[in-house]
Amino acid sequence: MTDVIARRVVFRGLVQGVWFRADTRDEARRRGVAGWIRNLPDGTVEAHLEGEEAAVFGLLDWIEEGGPSRARVTNVTVEDAVPTGHDDFDIVR
Repeated sequence: MTDVIARRVVFRGLVQGVWFRADTRDEARRRGVAGWIRNLPDGTVEAHLEGEEAAVFGLLDWIEEGGPSRARVTNVTVEDAVPTGHDDFDIVR
């Protein structure tokens, strides 16, 4: 069995109103990453990502390398988090 890791991530830049959450959800599901993503009032987007290390970091690389096509990510903050047992990836409000 593979170890599950979790990360709390905050994305800054042009990340709201450009389908960032939906595109990230779809890519996370494709890669087998679980968790959630939401807009924050300050214009940033927060996510909780959990899954195999390669999948989580692969998703982060995809986002940082241009992932969601209409978004422009200028800064990413990543912190360790505790896996909570999510089995899907959801957009939360």
